[in-house]
Amino acid sequence: MPHIMILSMLLFFALTVPVAVSIGLASIMGVAWDGKMTWLVIAQQLYASLDKYPLVAVPFFILAGNLMEASGISDRMVEFAKSLVGGMQGGLAVSCVFTCMIFAAVAGSSVATTFAVGAILIPAMVKHGYPKPFAASLQASAAELGVIIPPSIPMILFAVSTDTSVGELFIAGIGPGALIAGGLMLYVWLYARINGYGKNDGEGRMPLWPAFKKAWLALLMPVIILGGIYGGVFTPTEASAVAVVYALFVGVVVYRTLKISSLSKTLHRSVVSTAVIMFVIANAGIFGFLLNRAGIPAALGNWLGAIFSDKYAFLLGINLALFLIGMFIETSASIVVLAPLLLPVAIQFGVDPAHFGVIMVVNLALGMVTPPFGVNLFAACTVANIRLEQLIKPLLPFVIVVFACLMIITYVPDLSLFLKELVYG
Repeated sequence: MPHIMILSMLLFFALTVPVAVSIGLASIMGVAWDGKMTWLVIAQQLYASLDKYPLVAVPFFILAGNLMEASGISDRMVEFAKSLVGGMQGGLAVSCVFTCMIFAAVAGSSVATTFAVGAILIPAMVKHGYPKPFAASLQASAAELGVIIPPSIPMILFAVSTDTSVGELFIAGIGPGALIAGGLMLYVWLYARINGYGKNDGEGRMPLWPAFKKAWLALLMPVIILGGIYGGVFTPTEASAVAVVYALFVGVVVYRTLKISSLSKTLHRSVVSTAVIMFVIANAGIFGFLLNRAGIPAALGNWLGAIFSDKYAFLLGINLALFLIGMFIETSASIVVLAPLLLPVAIQFGVDPAHFGVIMVVNLALGMVTPPFGVNLFAACTVANIRLEQLIKPLLPFVIVVFACLMIITYVPDLSLFLKELVYG
């Protein structure tokens, strides 16, 4: 049965059938091939895959990010970032990374970060003389911080799929997210200095104090969310609802920029995005159930144990495999299908579950900015109004920087686990 499922799934991929549908059809093929299972198992597993409390956070974090974009909260974050780091040569490019880091601390989505921040900063960078392909590549790469810095929707999916603590995964992502942001900032600063870009980036930026006064309510949002989680005030799932309420209050009552007409569009976008993710999760749940029933996790563990002699070789092999997988398969589907199979093997090699979750999410985040199916690339191309092939050359250094950070994250586990052990013991 497993070989039929995997072969049929790959065939559907080759025929450009959507990922979620391909996984679902492959699962149906598996049930039909088995011949002993009742067809009711499909309905049961569809329901069981979605009947998990932490998944409630997914639609709320998506909605919170969309509300921030619609109410202009992201604009205020951009102005604050520009006032803080935009005065130096290359400061506008550094501001892009810094803003994405702040926005990521609420939105949990890289695509939302690309549209919200890119719509403001890509035109601004082009106006200040940066090449448009470079600006779009930077935005696509920096936006992947949206799935690394907590709260992160892929981390929630990993936690649900593997029965790992969402809170532990969130806090384990802070150090790696800061490392990647720092690496990207250093690269774009050097790029601007070497190539002579960004000498006038300080023009038109607000002074720090006025920018802070304008943005302090927006900046308080991630403090409330993350502080509430790690202070024990509310769970990560409850934090997602708090984020929505806060975004609504600030957008409607305080800033008064969120109108009823835009609210209906925001709700519609959020429902569509949630439905897509949940459809992937439901179909991947059936697929994973059938693979588990066939004993694939144990067989995979024995096979990988025979191939790799130690933890370090295993992690290198997993990184390379996940990097390639992320280039072709959507992030949510990859996590829900692969995480339950790979985590038990990682634990056998002595890898902490939270550390492995961060490694997996960072790897698959790279897939969002690599052809041929990088969703961040398509979003950045849409915002910048350029063709995908124009991004390939300027994108390569960003991929190298993030991959170098990934190697540090992989082989320096304390970067992920220091805060986790400090908070959770």
